[in-house]
Amino acid sequence: MNAPETPLLTPPLALYVHWPFCVSKCPYCDFNSHVRESVDQAAWRDALLADLAYEAQALAGRRLGSIFFGGGTPSLMPPETVAAVIDAATTHWPAEADIEITLEANPSSVEAARFADIARAGVNRVSLGLQALDDAALAFLGRAHNVTEGLAALDTAQAAFARVSFDLIYARPGQTLAAWEAELARALAFGTEHLSLYQLTIEPGTRFATEAAAGRIVIPDGDSAADLFETTRAMTAAAGLPAYEISNHARLGAESRHNLVYWRYRDYAGVGPGAHGRRGGLATARHKKPENWIGAVARNGHGAQIEEPLAPNARATEALLMGLRLREGVDLARIAQLGETTPTALIDQTAAERLEQQGLIARNGDHLGVTETGMLLLDAILPLIVRG
Repeated sequence: MNAPETPLLTPPLALYVHWPFCVSKCPYCDFNSHVRESVDQAAWRDALLADLAYEAQALAGRRLGSIFFGGGTPSLMPPETVAAVIDAATTHWPAEADIEITLEANPSSVEAARFADIARAGVNRVSLGLQALDDAALAFLGRAHNVTEGLAALDTAQAAFARVSFDLIYARPGQTLAAWEAELARALAFGTEHLSLYQLTIEPGTRFATEAAAGRIVIPDGDSAADLFETTRAMTAAAGLPAYEISNHARLGAESRHNLVYWRYRDYAGVGPGAHGRRGGLATARHKKPENWIGAVARNGHGAQIEEPLAPNARATEALLMGLRLREGVDLARIAQLGETTPTALIDQTAAERLEQQGLIARNGDHLGVTETGMLLLDAILPLIVRG
């Protein structure tokens, strides 16, 4: 287990920018993504800049450590819009010298052609949605690219950006352990510094949920999924990309600094449709539907729908639920301060003792973490140990 992070007096701020538009809606996706025939790019750029200015005023005096363009498909954004947002953000807040600026991208040839321009706009890290290295699997997942096109986009990304990550979805219907081992071995051979590896889950409201309810989709059972998960952890660790979060794997020092802000429960600003944020003890959320968000910006100068204080116990619960996803674990003393309570009152001590005896969690003073064995059972462990 990694050592906990070194506490900082005022950790850098993270900025999330949501671009909600996609060419098509993937059948497994429950993100805030929308298909539109046309987008008024100038109006959207102006609205994003206005929403950003509002957040900057509310979070004045901070330093900026990361920007993350998510979606949706932000690689569909004009590079000029990406550059304008980066320029505005780094004007509102002084940027760290090594600021991490990530953009999620689909590996179509049209979007890959923009990578050089996006890099010139200031993006230094790309997260590529390959999702599978098998054409039949890509068709099943509703992806618009094939393997050849995806790998060409990966080559283009590696040439354009200093840092590259890509996503794969496993535990797909009918996927055998041997097939996943071969696919993951191929993925590891590409030499990227970071991989996000997600088990397929059936999310409510998606097309896959309808298919699963009708019995047309059956994902691997619990034992098979556990074998796939354990193999994933072992292979990535052996390749020098151990899991630092339950689904994210990286070389030492190549972790997503932006996502670590979420998991370490630090402040982040969120702009764009449906974006969430945390400002100290305040929770923020934007209007979700693109038309509602841009209308709110026109009326109010910002797209915020919710800005409300979080009760101390709610902050502590959020911090525990996020932090225990990390291999490094959590500092209960810091979280107790958020919750205006004591470290021992944060967790169910009886459950914690039992789980520790079973080798599923580890405690050392005020440090608490889930063990490698326990990560397989994280969804079951969290409701047992966290007092909400």
